Amino acid sequence: MTDQRRLLVTSALPYANGPIHLGHILEHTQTDIFVRFQRMRNHECVYVCADDVHGTAVMLNAEAAGQDPLDYALAITEAHKVDFAAFDISHNWYDTTHSSENRALATSIYERLRASGNIKKSDVAQLFDPQKGLFLADRFVIGECPKCHASDQYGDNCDACGATYAATDLINPISKLSGVTPELKTSEHVFFALSQHAEFLSAWTTSGALHPAIANKLSEWLESGLQDWDISRDAPYFGFEIPEEPGKYFYVWLDAPIGYISASQQYCDQQGMDYEDFWRSDSTAEVHHFIGKDIINFHALFWPALLKAANLRTPTKVHAHGFLTVNGEKMSKSKGTFINANTYLTHLPAGYLRYYFASKLNANIADIDLNLEDFVQKVNVDLVGKVANIASRCAGFINKQFEGQLRATTGTPLLAETQAAAELIAEHYENLAFSKAMRVIMGLADQANQFIAEQQPWKLIKQPETRDQAAAVCADGINLFRLLALYLKPVLPQFATQSEAFLNVPPLTWADHQHLLTDHAIKPFKPLIERIELAQVEAIVTAERQAAESLQVPEVDKNSTDQPSDAFINIDAFAAIDLRVAKILDATAVEGADKLLALTLDVGDHQRTVFSGIKSAYSPEELQGKYTVLVANLAPRKMKFGVSEGMVLAAGPGGEDIFLITPDAGAKPGMKVS
Repeated sequence: MTDQRRLLVTSALPYANGPIHLGHILEHTQTDIFVRFQRMRNHECVYVCADDVHGTAVMLNAEAAGQDPLDYALAITEAHKVDFAAFDISHNWYDTTHSSENRALATSIYERLRASGNIKKSDVAQLFDPQKGLFLADRFVIGECPKCHASDQYGDNCDACGATYAATDLINPISKLSGVTPELKTSEHVFFALSQHAEFLSAWTTSGALHPAIANKLSEWLESGLQDWDISRDAPYFGFEIPEEPGKYFYVWLDAPIGYISASQQYCDQQGMDYEDFWRSDSTAEVHHFIGKDIINFHALFWPALLKAANLRTPTKVHAHGFLTVNGEKMSKSKGTFINANTYLTHLPAGYLRYYFASKLNANIADIDLNLEDFVQKVNVDLVGKVANIASRCAGFINKQFEGQLRATTGTPLLAETQAAAELIAEHYENLAFSKAMRVIMGLADQANQFIAEQQPWKLIKQPETRDQAAAVCADGINLFRLLALYLKPVLPQFATQSEAFLNVPPLTWADHQHLLTDHAIKPFKPLIERIELAQVEAIVTAERQAAESLQVPEVDKNSTDQPSDAFINIDAFAAIDLRVAKILDATAVEGADKLLALTLDVGDHQRTVFSGIKSAYSPEELQGKYTVLVANLAPRKMKFGVSEGMVLAAGPGGEDIFLITPDAGAKPGMKVS
C-alpha cells in the first residue's frame, strides 16, 4: 500500500440558472470516479463543490420569475443537489458562492492582492443599454464579427471563424436584452495585474499540472502577452460589492473559484479540520480541479496567478474534458438530445450512464459522444452479458447444490491473473484513463466467461465423481465476479453495494483484491442488473423533445458544461420571444404575496393579467398609466393567486432597485418590440 495521500477535489461550479443536464453529469461522474477510487485506496479524499449563483443572468432571470435573486438561485441549488445525489455523486460538501465564508475570503484575497501591488484601476469603454440601464456583458451583445464579418455573433468570440475580440469591436452591435443599439460609455474598473505573472505562469503551466496539449495551447497566450484581468462589474449586479468601491462588484470569475476554498472551509469547520491545511502555500496536500475545456483559461491562467499573488497554494492538477455530444452532434432541445438529469433518471438507473461515460473518458480533451444505440448495446453486452452473467451462472449451483457455501477453488491461473491486473487498472484510474480501465476489466470478464464455458459446471454437477470439481469451478466464478465488482466499484457504486450484499462481504476496498473467498457463505442470488431496450432511451428523447415543444424553447447555441457564468442565460430565447408594448391600466397588491403585483395590461386588441415581482420597487399607484414591455407568447401560468398571462420585463439587483423596462416614446399598446 502506498503512503496515504490527502486530496481536495472539485468539479467546476454549475451555474444556478437551470437544471442539471448530462453535460454536468459527465464532468461530475469523471470527478466522482477519481474520488471513489482514491477512497478505496484508503487515501483521504475530500470532494467539494458549489453552485455559482452570481452575475447578470441570475439577476435578470430571477426578476423575470418575480423572485429575489438569492431565493431564485437557492431553489435551483437544492434541485441540483437532488440530481447529483441521484447519480451517486459523492460530494462531501455542496454549497453556493453566496456564503458568508466566500464573501470573507473574496474580500481577504482582494485585500492581499491590493497590498501586494496586484490591483490596478483603469477606465473601460463599454457598451451600455440605455433602455435597460445596464452595462452589457459580452454575451448580451450581438453584431458583425470584426474579423470575418459573419452576422449575429456574440460580443466575445465568433462562432464562424473562432476569433476572440472585445464587444466594443463588434460592427453594428445590438443589445440582446432590448434590441436597441447600445451606447459606448466609460466607467472605471478594477483589474488584477495578470501581466505581472507571465514568468510564473510559463513555469507553472509546464510543471505537469496540465495535460501537455493544454500547456502547449496556453503557451500561445503567454507568448502573445497577457493582459490585466478586469475583476469588477458595475451596478446593478448580483454579487459581492468590492471593498471601498461603492457601486462596483466582484466579477463572478473572481469569487466563483474562491468558492472552492469557501466550500472546503465549510466542510472542514464541520469536521473539526483546518481548511488552510489544503490551501497554505507550503501545503503537502493535493488539490485537483475537474473542468470543461471551455474554462481552461480561467483555471490555468487567472486562478493560479491569483492564488500565487495571494500567497496561497496553486492546484496540483487541473483536469479538463471535452464537451458532450449526442449521436455525434451537439445537444439539441428540438431533437430531444439536450437531456436533463432528472428526465434520464425517470427512465433508467444512473449506473448505466456512469459506466458508459467511464468507457469513453480519458485524460485528453476530446469531445465525448453519447451514441444512444451504442449506449444500449454496451450496457447489455458488458454489464449484463459479461459481468453480471458470471454471478448468475455460478450462484445458482452454489445456492442449490452446495448450501450457499464456497469451497476450495480449482487454482486456475486466471484467478492470479485477475488479481494481478489490479495494479494496471489502478494506474489507469489514477491517470484518468477510465476507458482503458474498462477495457481491461471487460477483457477479464470475457476470460472468466470463457473459463466457465470451457469447464461446463452444469455437466460436472451431474456426476458424483465431478461434483467437487463443479463446486470449485463455481467458486472460481464467484471469486472472479468479486474481483470485477471491486474493480468497477468507483464507476458503479450501487452495483458494488448489491454485489457486496450477495457476496456477504463488507464494503470492498482496493486491497481486497489480494485475497480470495474460500469456506465462505454467500447469500441467495438476485438479479443485479437488467437489460435495457432502445425504446427506453427513445422515451427519454421523446420526453425532452415534447418538453421543448411545449415551452417553445429555441436551440441552445453552445454545448458547454461550463461556460463563463454570464453566458449561461439562453440569449437566443429572447430573440425568439414575442415582445409587445403594453399599457398598465391597473396595478393591485396580491394578498398573501410579499413581492407580487397583479397588473392589468392593455395589449392593443385585448387585455391581460400578469403577476410581476416588482412590489418592492413600485407602488401600485406609480404604475398606473405607464407603458412597459410584455413577453406575449408565453403560455399562461397557473399560480396559487390566479393565472398569469405573460411576463413584463424589468431588471435590477433586487429590492428597491428594480427597473421596469419601457418602450421608446410614441409606442402604442400591442406594438411589436424588436
